[in-house]
Amino acid sequence: MGITLHAVGSKDVGKVRDLNEDEFYVKVVQSSDEPPVGLFIVADGMGGTAGGELASEWAVKTLRTELQDLFVPNNLMQTRKLSMAEIAATSGAVTNQVVDFAVQDRIQRAVQHANEVVVNYARNRPEKAGDTGTTVTMAVVKESIAYIANVGDSRTYLFSQGQLRPITEDHSLVGSLVKVGQLQPDEVYAHPQRNLIYRSLGGKPVVEVDQFVQPLQPGDQLLLCSDGLWEMVRDPDIAAVLRDAPSPAAACDRLIEAANACGGEDNISAVVVWMQ
Repeated sequence: MGITLHAVGSKDVGKVRDLNEDEFYVKVVQSSDEPPVGLFIVADGMGGTAGGELASEWAVKTLRTELQDLFVPNNLMQTRKLSMAEIAATSGAVTNQVVDFAVQDRIQRAVQHANEVVVNYARNRPEKAGDTGTTVTMAVVKESIAYIANVGDSRTYLFSQGQLRPITEDHSLVGSLVKVGQLQPDEVYAHPQRNLIYRSLGGKPVVEVDQFVQPLQPGDQLLLCSDGLWEMVRDPDIAAVLRDAPSPAAACDRLIEAANACGGEDNISAVVVWMQ
């Protein structure tokens, strides 16, 4: 039996910033005779003076436009089963489900196009060219599989069987230091260079995109969020909200409230997806 998707997104300017440079997108299409398809995006812009706001907005608009035909029934037919080695390489669990490589290819091309749009936008703002860009974390859910892509330090989490874990990896200085053992995970939150990222849309003409494949089952949840959430609210507290919230909308509201209660030092965005 397939899953049913329920998803809500929300964003907040926080307690410190004047502009909200975050953007998000949620779309779910489901019917009685077709498996549900969902597209979920969070982007965290940078650049100030409306530069980051427009960078994230244009990136999300480009992605949603590029991927609209994913919602057409039977549009993508290039499928084959992953081997165990391939699944391990994409950070997913071993599964007998069919992974659609055409979806991954479409996501890759869509993110590259979004990067081109942001690069061209930055070129028209020479005074901010080195600072204008946006992160993006996104998930396409199709046939009980999440196809996840990430650039920057926004995150996609999986909450499953009471456990929360990040699927994506941060493209940040502190993230790289944690990865090589030079920094403890708990030290990230107070590090003076915690906001320095080395990969974003708009940074280079061609962007490297991390992709992940995550099989899903009823009861699982996905959380996509900007660093304005996960830097303010620690993972155990995020997990507690996802465990106790009666709906995706309530989860989003509670997460944003928690981030603001902890200081609200950045814009906050969250998309919560329930698999039922």
